[in-house]
Amino acid sequence: ASSALGAILAVLASLIITANVLVAIALLRLIHKSSSKGLYFVLNLAVADAMVGFTVVGLVMDEFSQPFYPPQIFCVLRMAFVTSSSAASILSLILVACDRHLAIRKPFHYFQMVTGLRVGVRLVGLWLVAAVIGFLPVFTPAFQKTANREKCSFFSVFHPAYMLTVFCAGFFPALFLFMYLYCDMLKIASVHVQHIREVEHAGLAGGCPPSRTTSDMKAMRTVAVLIGCFTLSWLPFFIASIVQTVCPGCFPYQVIENYLWLLGLCNSLLNPLLYSYWQKDVRLQLCQLAAGVKRRGL
Repeated sequence: ASSALGAILAVLASLIITANVLVAIALLRLIHKSSSKGLYFVLNLAVADAMVGFTVVGLVMDEFSQPFYPPQIFCVLRMAFVTSSSAASILSLILVACDRHLAIRKPFHYFQMVTGLRVGVRLVGLWLVAAVIGFLPVFTPAFQKTANREKCSFFSVFHPAYMLTVFCAGFFPALFLFMYLYCDMLKIASVHVQHIREVEHAGLAGGCPPSRTTSDMKAMRTVAVLIGCFTLSWLPFFIASIVQTVCPGCFPYQVIENYLWLLGLCNSLLNPLLYSYWQKDVRLQLCQLAAGVKRRGL
């Protein structure tokens, strides 16, 4: 069972790293050609997801090294890196959603508001918050469990109080913020559609809808897909973890670690796949990159 889990983690980590590195390269090429600073948030999302893949590689080595009983501080540091990378990925999703929300709500002032300095400050703040979330048990021994002879995992190194703090103060507020942003974008888009219908009824519009409305719908579609995949990937893990934390005997933690956590990790693989599929510019850069590699190979 340990070897099977290690093989699954190895394949998943390889796919996560490969997909996000390719999308990051495509985004760098796109940023070089475009003046949009919002692409840096998407690039940061790809970097954070790639780091999730790299942190999983260490867990793969543990699975293939059973029985492996490392020191307590080793496990705490390893799981801190895993938690920080996952937190950075979730926070990056929030920044992407906020950026798309700002582009829809303030379309005429967007480029004045989203400057390079402000983007840099937000990204630095994001990684600082993610580091604080992940490494809080390292600097707060009360959030660590007593030494044991189990393998490195969330439930073997983190205290239930830390788990509840992260889940209730991190995941669920993020989910509610996602829902608010999407509902607000939906309300703005409905107002735009109503305005277009009024103009068309007055006979002042041509046969084509304004490009701004088309852009709004694409942004809403992207955010909706990201929210849906984020919820389906992480919600089962967080709910089951809260139940297991409050009532340790009510739910086997092996199911959470071996199955539900893998489902959450799949979100780091879905994010680059979604952007490469839904975003035409990213898809075009990937096609050009593949064509260039093919020409060099021939």
